[in-house]
Amino acid sequence: MIALTLEQVARAVGGTLHGTAAPGPTVSGPVVIDSREVTTGALFAAIVGERSDGHDFAERAYASGASAVLGSRPVDGPCVVVDDVVFALTELAKFVRGKLDPLVIGLTGSVGKTTTKDLLAQILEHDAPTIATSRSYNNEIGLPLTILRADEKTRYLVLEMGAGNPGDLTHLAQVARPQLGLVLNVGPAHLRTLGSVENVAKAKAELVQALPPASRGGFALLNADDEAVAAMARKTLAQVMFYGKDATVQARDVTVDAEGRASFTLHTPAATAPVRLRLYGEHQVANALAAASVAGVLGIATDRIADALSSAVPRSPNRFQMTERPDGVTVIDDAYNANPVSMRAALRTLATMAAGRRTVAVLGEMTGQAEGTARQHAAIGTLTGELGIASLIVVGTGEGPDTMAAAARDADVPVHAVPDRQAAIDLLQESLRPADLVLVKASSELGLSAVAAALNTPAT
Repeated sequence: MIALTLEQVARAVGGTLHGTAAPGPTVSGPVVIDSREVTTGALFAAIVGERSDGHDFAERAYASGASAVLGSRPVDGPCVVVDDVVFALTELAKFVRGKLDPLVIGLTGSVGKTTTKDLLAQILEHDAPTIATSRSYNNEIGLPLTILRADEKTRYLVLEMGAGNPGDLTHLAQVARPQLGLVLNVGPAHLRTLGSVENVAKAKAELVQALPPASRGGFALLNADDEAVAAMARKTLAQVMFYGKDATVQARDVTVDAEGRASFTLHTPAATAPVRLRLYGEHQVANALAAASVAGVLGIATDRIADALSSAVPRSPNRFQMTERPDGVTVIDDAYNANPVSMRAALRTLATMAAGRRTVAVLGEMTGQAEGTARQHAAIGTLTGELGIASLIVVGTGEGPDTMAAAARDADVPVHAVPDRQAAIDLLQESLRPADLVLVKASSELGLSAVAAALNTPAT
């Protein structure tokens, strides 16, 4: 973050100084909400959550080098006290954004946001100093924290934006003020709060509606292969460019090797260049094209884009994260989140990678599907049969897992239904064979990454 005195922080957020005289210490490090991430000069934001109170960790934060604390009550040390810490983070991010002039890229979509963000960051980093969202910090807390990592040297600011409710992207765009907006896709995610796929499309369109007009540098990058996204061209005053099949930016001659990695020829208005992705799954081609479309608009040469895509590696955990065990078992942790689109993509990639190996899918519920839960989970169960998945372990109980298991049995897939993570771990540790290929996937609330972690932990 840019260096600010604590008095400047207090003025920016409408807070009150405590524990120090003005101007107070200088905040020269990052703004963090986890005391374990404090470094010298940091500002520790003490958020009161459902399970913990950040103020209880203020002493640890100071001991780790924090200059000050931002909280909703005084603590024993230099601090700024506000009514609402999350709102204060937003105000501080707005203040810092106003002091800087980076090129801000906002991106959203029902699936693929984090991977695309990571790919785009790895392209842009070769061109100029770049700050991108860590992991998937894409909400009203994570986005301000990302902006606050920027400083005077930052040229590109890549911001993942999530939309669980109407108005979310409008709010995030007001904070970040993106000049470029990238929309990947519209699918059945957050249906419990948004109600329908049509409402998901309206929520995602808020990003392009918030962009400046073309006359002031606004640019919307849209997926031509998704009708709901392509239709957003009518909802923005920004200049529009499409990527996808038969679009301005295309992938031609797509192939997938036996390991599940895609290669293609990248076509842009400027040139063509070969790409061989290190990520797994044909669905990553669309994410790579999305990143390439942004980089092309920013003037980066096509061959440099292709080289960066070909060398890009996964950066965010629990997203098709592969671990090879000494016995030849491969464990794929893709349990960060799940909806019908990402679940199908993961299963198809698993089947592509099999190459004679036994495939084991450990699947949990896709939450947030509202009244479509039974139908969506049954379709996944049927798909496991179509893909020839050798064994399915369904974790959890309820309408979704139950219908998934039943549909898979009807498709002649051997199914084991277990009530919880520990039961899944116990079953897998007893039944895995050398060289098995294991996929673990579910919505993040289920915490199935713990299953993958247990399988990758050597027995003691």
